Amino acid sequence: MLDVVFIIIGLALLILGGNWLLKAAVALSLRLNIPKIVIGMTVVSFATSAPELIVSIKAALDGLPDLSLGNVVGSNIANLGLVLAITVILGSIDVRRSFYTTDWPVMMIASLLFVGFIFFDGVLNRYEGIIMVIFLFLFLVYLLRFQKQAVEDEMPEDDVLLPLYKTVLFLGLGGVALWGGSELLITGAKNLAAALGVSDRVIGITIVSIGTSIPELAASIIAVIKKEKAISLGNLIGSNIFNLLAVLGITSIITPISVMDQGLLTSDIWWMLGISFLILPLVFIPKGLRLGWRDGIILLAVYITFVYITIQ
Repeated sequence: MLDVVFIIIGLALLILGGNWLLKAAVALSLRLNIPKIVIGMTVVSFATSAPELIVSIKAALDGLPDLSLGNVVGSNIANLGLVLAITVILGSIDVRRSFYTTDWPVMMIASLLFVGFIFFDGVLNRYEGIIMVIFLFLFLVYLLRFQKQAVEDEMPEDDVLLPLYKTVLFLGLGGVALWGGSELLITGAKNLAAALGVSDRVIGITIVSIGTSIPELAASIIAVIKKEKAISLGNLIGSNIFNLLAVLGITSIITPISVMDQGLLTSDIWWMLGISFLILPLVFIPKGLRLGWRDGIILLAVYITFVYITIQ
């Protein structure tokens, strides 16, 4: 019963945190005159990737490497197959060319880099983690210097320039609420799953990854409702890049991560690469540079298939 209470309180905190973080991100982009897609891929992505980072480091240090890896791989799959799917089912997203010239290629490079490091020896070493973090740093430098807004802001008149203290307050409250909510949600979900006798990898790739993707889902749904789709799309792409390069990079620098359950190498990483690649053709077919409800249904179907195969 306590686990169910943890899950409910965790979800409530995550939704509140997503709303506060979005307010701060919009205000920050206006104050600094930075395109919202950049804010979405930096401030919002860092805050919403914090649960994955905390969970992965703790799991790796506690001798649960499959939970650490499964959490990140599963979160990346969930971000696209669940969060993006629900987001575009609720409202279509028009995409500009910087999506396929910068954002999507970097996500694919980060994914391939991770797969290349982990596939051959089943270990993510410290020096590989350092390379991943350096790549992230270079990407952020490029992003902040050259990236332009990739998605239409449909209602710019709704933007509110908050006082600086309110912006900082919302940013802090949002980050803390997302972290606390994720902790409660993961604790409750993990205990419930453990009671069913499910393996670390399966717990990580399904329940924990969905739990740590709730901040992205909350932030993205709120972004769509408020027509802030630039932040919604940037947040999801940015979170996948951050999950791989920052979360696994930093975790493996602290302690190398070894694969225990081979299902991660034979199945999960290929699902992650596949759904990441799938986004590109969906953006162009049937109507160029748009993600609509049909694309959302396809992504959701892929995700449900993945979860069904994983838990078998």
